[in-house]
Amino acid sequence: MEVCRVPRQLPPINLRFNQTSSFHRSTVRCNLSPIAKNSSELPIDDQMFILGMGFVGKFFAADLKAKGWAVSGSCTTAAKKEKLEELGYQAYLFDANHPQPEILEIVKNHTHLVISIPTVKGFVGDPMLRHKRLVESVLKDGKLRWLVYLSSTSVYGDCGGAWVDEDYPGNPTNEVARARLAAEQEWLSLGNNLGIAAQVFRLGGIYGPGRSAVDTILKQEPLSKGQRRRLSKSYTSRIHVADICQSLNASISNPSSGNIYNVVDDDPAPREEVFELAQKLVEQKFPGHIKQNTSPEKSEMLPPEKSSRGEKRVSNARLKKELGVKLLHPSYRSGLQSIIDHIHILDKNTF
Repeated sequence: MEVCRVPRQLPPINLRFNQTSSFHRSTVRCNLSPIAKNSSELPIDDQMFILGMGFVGKFFAADLKAKGWAVSGSCTTAAKKEKLEELGYQAYLFDANHPQPEILEIVKNHTHLVISIPTVKGFVGDPMLRHKRLVESVLKDGKLRWLVYLSSTSVYGDCGGAWVDEDYPGNPTNEVARARLAAEQEWLSLGNNLGIAAQVFRLGGIYGPGRSAVDTILKQEPLSKGQRRRLSKSYTSRIHVADICQSLNASISNPSSGNIYNVVDDDPAPREEVFELAQKLVEQKFPGHIKQNTSPEKSEMLPPEKSSRGEKRVSNARLKKELGVKLLHPSYRSGLQSIIDHIHILDKNTF
């Protein structure tokens, strides 16, 4: 892949990701604006490796690829690998539970690394760093100079509805969140040992094209147990995938070591409100669509009695102050509007 220089003033980013949603088959673009406070010229040898090219990873890869970066990444199945290669990426099968030295050798020759791999049930920490000595020994003599571990705001636990920032002590209430909190420290420690800039991004609930309340209503699928449970919360932090991407870009332009950032929007509104707006937007754009099947999905979207489970409001002040991020979607309202604005065709065979 040819790699070109990125100008000092970062241009608007066209984030392209080929959606395969049943309701809309087209290219979805999320236009990002310049976000770095002091954008500097990026060297021509910048190369990104994304461990775990899932929803966020593919959007971020598309952003970087459009700017001339060489982007590689990992996945867990041959089918996913083939799809990533069709999109123009170098893709590798990788098992974080048993990291292959040959893949780590490839990672070490990249300048930047994003870690977006799930935790493993029954293990506290990052599955890959159970082999920390191996990982560190391979990466220490490489080109790597920056990494970000994608974590979750779930590490704060139930805070009784209080506003929390990055200095608020973590108090995870479930196994996954405990594993995330431990993994954060492991990756920061590894970054320190390697002498590179390492940060942690604590993401709110991720949404974007193909993965939002609008999509749930369009598909008219029953809510999962987790979705129904989250409907009972008074506060829910969330973040649009486009804002995750611009936050990562801001970190690249303003690298630091050992910092943790909450990557959330300004409006920790309850999911009930989000689904109400999503339903309104769908009804306005596609009149009569929801009438095809109003139960039991519609009744499932109505929350049970309020609960304090995981209650907190997460502050993004540090993200804005230190990285200069200006959110494209400070609220779910603009985020959902942007998503439905890009949906033009409903697949009649599916609905």
